[in-house]
Amino acid sequence: MKTEHSAGGIVFKTQGGKTLWLIAKHSGYHKWAFPKGLIDPGEDAQTTAIREVREETGITANIITLIQEKESYFYTFNGEKISKTVQYYVMEYVSGNIADHDWEMEDVKWADEHEVKSLLGFEAAKKTFDRALALKK
Repeated sequence: MKTEHSAGGIVFKTQGGKTLWLIAKHSGYHKWAFPKGLIDPGEDAQTTAIREVREETGITANIITLIQEKESYFYTFNGEKISKTVQYYVMEYVSGNIADHDWEMEDVKWADEHEVKSLLGFEAAKKTFDRALALKK
């Protein structure tokens, strides 16, 4: 079985005394998730997370902390079963505009905690978000 290793970011910003979180709706499977991508050869997970957040959402962010527990799941692509693990980081917004997101995402938005929980399309992402919330507080 093929294995894949990805990294991504759960990005927050404070606006008007309120914490907002960055989420993206993927163009391929049309569900809301956090930006992530495959770790390139010679690249570490932190570099990947920063790069993927910037590429997929148009946002530059700094890593605040590692989420210790990785997301792990299986999916099928072109008839092949793939085992995937994703390392996420809690990240803080630095600059950028979500209008500058790439083609992989059909939409990108800032949302409060309640909206993020209602929009996320995967249970694993909801659990990872709960871990991020606990680490940020």
